[in-house]
Amino acid sequence: MSEPSIIDRSAHQARAWLNEMAAELGISDHRTAYRVLRGVLHTLRDRLTAEESAQLAAQLPTMIRGIYYEGFQPGRVPEAYHDVDAFLERVSDAALLEGKTQASVATEAVAKVLARNVSTGELDDVLAQLPESLRPLFTAPGGTS
Repeated sequence: MSEPSIIDRSAHQARAWLNEMAAELGISDHRTAYRVLRGVLHTLRDRLTAEESAQLAAQLPTMIRGIYYEGFQPGRVPEAYHDVDAFLERVSDAALLEGKTQASVATEAVAKVLARNVSTGELDDVLAQLPESLRPLFTAPGGTS
């Protein structure tokens, strides 16, 4: 018996996102691409309100949405870190990276993937929720907006 088409589509879309992530990171390892995507998305998600987080999630492929919501505690958001260093430290910890430089590269890669796959209006809404100091992480050259 074959899988329902939604499972096939979901797996295909998740693989496409991981391929994009790997390409942005200049690697071929999908496990690392997954870890980076997950870490950045979780850090971003936790900085947004629950409502904005849900609006962003609605535009993610089904399997990526599941990754995005893994461990989510809506009553604890938005977290109140405001500076780039705190954000990048969280990304580094969440993605098991070696410091802020790798976290910055990871965040830029995710920003580019989001820019290609999520509506501009939704990305603008996400950026509007971030403190001004964090917005450049997601609007770097080749990133969003």
